[in-house]
Amino acid sequence: MARPKNVKHIFVTGGVVSSLGKGILSASLGLLLKSRGLRVAIQKFDPYINVDPGTMSPYQHGEVYVTDDGAETDLDLGHYERFLDEPTSQASNLTMGRVYKSVIDKERQGEYLGGTVQVVPHVIDEIKERMNEQARNGSLDVLITEIGGTIGDIESLPFLEAMRQMKLELGPRNLLNIHLTLVPYIKAACELKTKPTQHSVKMLLETGIQPDILVCRSEKPLSREIKNKVGHFCNLHESDVIGLNDCDTIYGVPLMLLAEQLDKRVLKKLNVKKYKEPELAYWRDFINKVKHPTDGEVTIAICGKYTEYPDAYKSILEAFVHAGAVNNVRVNVRLVRAEDAEENGHDVDDALKGVHGVLVAPGFGDRGIEGKIRFIQYARENNIPFLGICLGMQCASIEFARNVCDLTEANSTEFNRRCRQPVIDLMEHQKKVKEKGGTMRLGSYPCILKEGSKAYQAYGKFLINERHRHRYEFNNDFRAAFEEHGMVFSGTSPNGELVEIIELMNHRWFVGVQFHPEYKSRVHSVHALFKGFVGAAREFALGARQLSFEPGPLPLEQPVNEDAG
Repeated sequence: MARPKNVKHIFVTGGVVSSLGKGILSASLGLLLKSRGLRVAIQKFDPYINVDPGTMSPYQHGEVYVTDDGAETDLDLGHYERFLDEPTSQASNLTMGRVYKSVIDKERQGEYLGGTVQVVPHVIDEIKERMNEQARNGSLDVLITEIGGTIGDIESLPFLEAMRQMKLELGPRNLLNIHLTLVPYIKAACELKTKPTQHSVKMLLETGIQPDILVCRSEKPLSREIKNKVGHFCNLHESDVIGLNDCDTIYGVPLMLLAEQLDKRVLKKLNVKKYKEPELAYWRDFINKVKHPTDGEVTIAICGKYTEYPDAYKSILEAFVHAGAVNNVRVNVRLVRAEDAEENGHDVDDALKGVHGVLVAPGFGDRGIEGKIRFIQYARENNIPFLGICLGMQCASIEFARNVCDLTEANSTEFNRRCRQPVIDLMEHQKKVKEKGGTMRLGSYPCILKEGSKAYQAYGKFLINERHRHRYEFNNDFRAAFEEHGMVFSGTSPNGELVEIIELMNHRWFVGVQFHPEYKSRVHSVHALFKGFVGAAREFALGARQLSFEPGPLPLEQPVNEDAG
């Protein structure tokens, strides 16, 4: 199998339980290696049979992260981009469903010359081919591959077998495995227990894979005695057992792994000799601003349909961490359930009491729509900073049409196909689409901004590119009526046909966008709209404090910077 000899492979697997943080571990290691001057890329292989997560419920999968080239991917790719400040692509996320689909398509086309198609070798060879795809471009030093799921899952076995074969073919100096496990702390006994890690490694050994490095997640720091014990029973030297105890922010994980010398162990095992000392001053400064903001705190309400599961809004929550740091404030998030506002007797004023900004989140379907519209109306009428994203922008258009333009039957054809005033309608090229997977307007598209608008002030330029994920758009038949009543269409497609941004000039900060700005916010470059939105909320909070004559910090709600690593 052809490959560039200079590319080193790192595979990250997980054991004991899911949600230990393989994505954060992969992103953190990638950041450390990049800070040492290496060219790094990260990819995620998921064992489920879906071709991609695009049709999966946020309750099942969390948010769907969209790349510039229009791939609907796992949310871990968001972590990769936020930490590395490098774009991911279609090649960065592979599912077992896509593997099987490719193999079956080849069989139907006769590429296997009448042979019996089997998991070994055909499926395994397909996986190995995809594992090497990014390595072939010649611009990488290190390729990190995260294997989804947990050791012991039946569906993950083909990925593990492919990795085992690749290690034989490439040699231990070119491929290593980092296995992430859990060392639970039993409070009643005041002890850290290593047995789950031992069993996880044993299951990995049964697949023919000896881990090269163990990263042990725990509540408490691992003592040298614990590391020695784990190494002794898992065939590793204690220096190859890395402790990763809980952090108060995920952005602290790279510094913890740096202190544990994970990157040095990796470089030594892969026989990489040319590297520099890490440059992470900007990262330390960012964490300091996250932990110790100098200008107080603000409370932002996120109104959505999936508020019981915050991972559905992962990129939005992280964008608020970035925007809070650059504005020197702590952003406290209040998750507000859209459906609650549809219930009789529900007081929107109480739900938004003490809030300095309202964000209406993206989503699909008619559930909770009227609640979102009520929250938008309250923000508009009370001059509270507002940001609507995708469906949030569409709901803002419906609210404005009904309550300002006197278009009382205004709606979206997504919610009512026969509505008489469809201010939001299905995109023309979507009307003949039957399949749901991967058929929306996806990926990066250009947008032209109107000079003097809030959007232009935020970005500081006329041409921007943002990522999209939608089927419906603003209906141009209603543009004139909106403009007559004060709505500004401050961002459009280059040909002027598609409305990308709406805003109200006589409002403190009221902006709705058809795209997803949260996908492009980074530690290194905070997204302009989130920076502007949080800045407006900070000014609103300052004014509210001065009017109340009771200076002091606001009640802490749900700080978005307190996310375990």
